[in-house]
Amino acid sequence: MNLMNLDFSLLNWDLIQGFILKGLYFSVVLTFVATLGGIFFGTLLALMRLSGKKWLDLPAAIYVNGMRSIPLVMVILWFFLLVPFMIGRPVGAEYSAIVTFVAFEAAYFSEIMRAGIQSIPRGQVYAGQAMGMTYGQNMKLVILPQAFRNMLPVLLTQTIILFQDTSLVYAIGAYDLLKGFETAGKNYGRPIEMYLLAAVLYFIICYALSYFVKRLHKKIAIIR
Repeated sequence: MNLMNLDFSLLNWDLIQGFILKGLYFSVVLTFVATLGGIFFGTLLALMRLSGKKWLDLPAAIYVNGMRSIPLVMVILWFFLLVPFMIGRPVGAEYSAIVTFVAFEAAYFSEIMRAGIQSIPRGQVYAGQAMGMTYGQNMKLVILPQAFRNMLPVLLTQTIILFQDTSLVYAIGAYDLLKGFETAGKNYGRPIEMYLLAAVLYFIICYALSYFVKRLHKKIAIIR
């Protein structure tokens, strides 16, 4: 490939508005929904694993370890291909992406939250119990707020990884950021330039977010 033949002059507002922004919007929405859903269900899984009750711990452990042992792209493809076969109708690429990302990320956020909960000194737990709090009240008012604060940089780092992984929905044809660049490349006959620009944009977004997380981590460390 001759780099001198690359032409980036095609990059203009019409191209960005017509192809890129649509894909960026879906990637951001998918990241946001998967993060919220993953943290919510991940916290439930973490509480199940820390409950001390085998009938809660065992299924949660199987789910978490199972999900963490399977590539995300395989989960996406299985849901997209098998669910329509079982229910007899298509579910759509975007819906498949959202469901699989929430289900998959819940396993990873579960381990983060479990580590966060376990990092809280036992004295905090005993203090809540001494005040007459139930297990649920203790978790809600004492343990989880501190665990979220302690794990916030790690949660945000996982969210950055999640944003990068949104490019995997390309496998089922969902219109994400990478798909937007690919479609623009095909329409303008410049696929190489579009893929290079996609790589640059992913780098800029993820580097900026990583820098923000690094600064946040320092502030949290100072507060402690």
